[in-house]
Amino acid sequence: MKPEGLITVDSPLDAAATLEWIEAVLGAKGATIYARIDHAAGASAAGMTLPPTTVLIFGNPVTGTPLMQKDQRLGLDLPLRILVWTDEAGKTHMTYNDPFWFAGRYGIFAPQLGAMRGMLDALADGPPHSA
Repeated sequence: MKPEGLITVDSPLDAAATLEWIEAVLGAKGATIYARIDHAAGASAAGMTLPPTTVLIFGNPVTGTPLMQKDQRLGLDLPLRILVWTDEAGKTHMTYNDPFWFAGRYGIFAPQLGAMRGMLDALADGPPHSA
C-alpha cells in the first residue's frame, strides 16, 4: 500500500552520506535545520534494532509563516520533514510529504507551496553517486 501524500525516492548513497548531502544542500539554500531525529538510535537505547531511520526537520520562516497565517493548524505539518531510511535489502530511500497534499487538507493553496515542493524535489533528485 502506498500512503497517500508521500513521495519516496531512492538514494544512490548510504543513509549517513545521504543525510550529510541533504544537510549541506539545505545549508547552502539558507534553510534552518531544526532537528535531526535518529529513530535507530532511539530503538537501540530501548534495546531494539532498527535500520538507519532518521528524520530531518527543516524550513524557512519566510516561506512557512505566510501559510500558517492563513491557518495555524498547518503548524502540525511545518516545518518540512524528510525521512532517510534504509530498507531490509540495504537500499537507502528518502520520503517526504507532498506540500500540496497536506496543504489541501487545510484548503490552502499559495505560491509558497511550489517553493516547498521544489526544495523537496531538488533534494530527491539528487545526491550524486558515490565514487
